[in-house]
Amino acid sequence: MSGTTLDLRSPAAQAIRRRAIVSCAVGNFFELFDFVLYGFFAVPISQAFFPQGNDALALINTFITFGVGFLFRPLGAVVLGRYGDREGRRAALVVTIGLMAAATGFTGLIPTYSQIGILAPVLLLICRCGQGFSTGGEWGGAAAFLVEYAEPGKRGLTGSWQQFSTQIGATGAALSAYLLAHNLAPDAFASWGWRLPFLFGFLLGPVGYYLRSKVAETPVFEQNAEKKAISRAPLSEALSTHGGKIAQAFGLSIIGIVANYVMIVFMPTYAVKTLHIDADRALLSATLANLAVMVLTPFMGALSDKVGRRPMIGACGLLYLIVGYPLYILVGNGTFETLLIAQLIVACIQSLYTGTIPVILSEMFPTRIRYTALSVSYGFSVAIFGGFAPFVATWLISSTGNPLSPAYLVMAAGLASAISIWIMKECRNVPLE
Repeated sequence: MSGTTLDLRSPAAQAIRRRAIVSCAVGNFFELFDFVLYGFFAVPISQAFFPQGNDALALINTFITFGVGFLFRPLGAVVLGRYGDREGRRAALVVTIGLMAAATGFTGLIPTYSQIGILAPVLLLICRCGQGFSTGGEWGGAAAFLVEYAEPGKRGLTGSWQQFSTQIGATGAALSAYLLAHNLAPDAFASWGWRLPFLFGFLLGPVGYYLRSKVAETPVFEQNAEKKAISRAPLSEALSTHGGKIAQAFGLSIIGIVANYVMIVFMPTYAVKTLHIDADRALLSATLANLAVMVLTPFMGALSDKVGRRPMIGACGLLYLIVGYPLYILVGNGTFETLLIAQLIVACIQSLYTGTIPVILSEMFPTRIRYTALSVSYGFSVAIFGGFAPFVATWLISSTGNPLSPAYLVMAAGLASAISIWIMKECRNVPLE
C-alpha cells in the first residue's frame, strides 16, 4: 500500500480489514484468557505454589502475584507503545503475541512448591510479569490497529472487535475452568487439571505470529510514514502535548476495569469461599456472563456509531454506581440462580464499556502518538485499579467481616470515572488526525 491511499470502503480494504481483525483476535484472546484463567484458578494455584496451612494467606499471596503482573503492563505500554508508534502497529503486535504465548504456556509447566520450594512462586511471578509486559502493548496496539482500519462511520463497530475477541478469551477461560471443574475429580483438578488451559498457549502462539506477520500495516500509519510525520519520542510528546487527555483516558478506563475484575473475575472465588457455592456452578455463571458480554459488545460498538461514545460510557458509570451494592446483596442469597442473575446484569452494563472504550481512547489521540498514549493511559489504569482488585476485595472481606464490602470498590470506581466522563468530548464524527 506504500505510496497509495487505500479507499477504506473498497472491497480490497474490506478484505484487508477482515484479515486485520482475525490477526488481532488471536492476541486479544490471549490478553484476557491468561489473566482471567489465573483468577478463576486462584484456589488450585494457591495450593500448588504457596506454603499450605493458612488457606486465606495462600489465596491473598496468589492475588498479590496476580496484581504484580499488572504492574508490568505500564512498562510494556511504554516500551511497546514507543516501538509501535515508530516502527508500525504490526511490528509491535508480532512481538506481543510471542511473549504472551510463551508466558501463558510456561505457567502450566511450573513445578509445585512441594517440589522446588520458594522457586515455584518466583517462577510464577516471572510468568505473570512477562504476561503483563506483553499485554501492556497488546491492548493499545490492537485498539489503534483496528480503529485506524475502520470504514468511516463504523469506527465504533470495528474497534469493538478488539474487545469482542478479548471476551472470547475471557469466555474461553471461564468455559475451560468450568468443564475441568465439572468433569475432573477434585484432586485431579487441583493437582494437574488446572494446568491444561495454560499449556494451550504453546499451540496458539505460532498461529497468531503467522497471522500477524502477514497482515498489512494500517493505511493511516503508512500515510504518516510517507509524510515523515513519525514521532521519534512518542511518550515525551504525548505527555507534553496531550497530558490532559492521557489523564482523562486514565479516568475513563477505571470503571470497566474494576467492575470486570470484581464482578466477574473475582466472583467465582467469592462464590466458592464466601457463599459456599459449588465451584463448577460458580464457574458456569461466570462463563455465561462472559458470553453475554462477548455477544453484546459489537452491538454496543455499532450503537455508539449512531448515538455517540459519551452516552454509552456515561450510562455504564452511572449504572454501576447505582446497582453495585444491590447486586452484591442479590449474590449474597447464596444460590446459583441469584449469582447468575447478578452476573448477567453486570454483563449488560459491562458491554456498554467494552463496546466503546477502544474507539473512545483511539479517537482521543493523533496517529503519531496514538499507540503510546492510549496504551499508557489504559495500562496504568489497569495496573492500579484492575490488577489488585481481587486482592483488595479479598482483604476487605477478611478485615471487615462484611461479605458485601467488594461492592464499594465498584461504586468508588463509578465515582472515579465520573469526572472524566463528564468532561469528555464527543468524537464520533471527528476524522482521525
